[in-house]
Amino acid sequence: MPHIRRVLFVFLVGLLVNCAPPPQAADMRGASATVVPTVVDASQNLAAPTAAPSAPTAAADAATVAPQVLPLGDGKFSQTGQQGYIFACSTRISNEGAFASGAWLDEANKVWYPKLKPSVDGQVWWDAASVTIDVAGATRTISSNALPENHPTGIFPVQNSDDAYQYDRNPNTISAQQILYQLPQMPQISNAVSCLPPGIIGVALTGVPFYNGFDEGGRDAVAHEIQDDCNGHPQQQGQYHYHSVSACVDTKPDEAGHPTLIGYALDGFGIYAANNGNATLKTADLDECHGIVSEVVWDGAVVNMYHYVATADFPYTMGCFRGTPAQSNATNGAGGPPVGDPPAPGGPPPRRP
Repeated sequence: MPHIRRVLFVFLVGLLVNCAPPPQAADMRGASATVVPTVVDASQNLAAPTAAPSAPTAAADAATVAPQVLPLGDGKFSQTGQQGYIFACSTRISNEGAFASGAWLDEANKVWYPKLKPSVDGQVWWDAASVTIDVAGATRTISSNALPENHPTGIFPVQNSDDAYQYDRNPNTISAQQILYQLPQMPQISNAVSCLPPGIIGVALTGVPFYNGFDEGGRDAVAHEIQDDCNGHPQQQGQYHYHSVSACVDTKPDEAGHPTLIGYALDGFGIYAANNGNATLKTADLDECHGIVSEVVWDGAVVNMYHYVATADFPYTMGCFRGTPAQSNATNGAGGPPVGDPPAPGGPPPRRP
C-alpha cells in the first residue's frame, strides 16, 4: 500500500506541473533593456495599418546607396575660356523651369547627388527618328530630326502623376525638328576660343542636339532640371536635347582603350566619352573648353588630335568652342528660334531649356 500511495503522489504532481499555465508576457516586463521584436504571421492576414516611410534625405539615402557627389555648376559663367566654367554668349537670367529642389540637391554646400535625383517617367520610342552623318571630301554633313534613334524618351509634358511633377512641370511636347549642319571633316583650332550659345552646341550620334550645361536661370541644368532616364527633355519648340552625355548610349572604350565617340561639336571636333581605358577623365583633367589632345579613332583612323570630353561633372560636354562653330543650314533655323526666346503666340509657356 505505501508503494501505491507513493506512485499515486508522483503521478498527481506530474499532472499538476504539465497543466500549469505558461509564463505570461508580464514576466518579461523587468527586462526593459532588451527590445524584443514582434513577428506577425502573414497567414493571419491582419489588417493593421502600416506607417508611411519618412521622406528621404540626401544624408540618409547617401548612406544606403552611396551616391556619387558632384559639385554644382550654378553661376559658373566666364567672360572667356576658363576651366570648369562656361563661356556663354548669353547670360540672360529668368525664373522659369524647374521650381523646386529635392533631396538630391545640397545647395548650401554646392553639391548634388545624381543617384538620388528623380527622372521623368515613361518609355516612348520614336519610329520616325532619323539621323545621317556623311563625309564628302573636307565636309561632314549631319542631318537629323532631333528624335533619338537608339533609345526611348520619357513622357512629355510631364504628367501630374509623375514624381518629377513636384519639381519640374515641363509642359513641352517632343516634336520632330530640322537639324542640318555642314562641319569641317578635319577641324582646326582657332586663335581664340568662342562662346557657347544657349541652344545647340553639338549633335550626338543618336541625332539629338547637345545644349550647354546651363538652364535659363544660370544654374546647373543637369542638377536642377528633371530629365528622362536617357538624360533628355524638350524645350519650348519641342526640340528634345541633352545637357550631358546620355545614360542610354555606349560609353565603353574599344579594346585598344580608345574612348568612344558620342557626337560632334559645331566646330567639327568630336565629343568623346570620358573613359579612355586607363582612367575616367574629369573636368580637372581638361582645358578651358573641356577638351584634350589624345589618341582617338577619327573616321576609322587612329589619330592624335584635339577633342571634347563628356564628363560626369560640370560643364559636362563643353566650356567653349576651340574651333570655329558652323551655322545651321536648316531652312527653319535648326529647330526654331534660339532657346530662351518667347514661344509663338498660342504656344506653351516658356521654361528653361
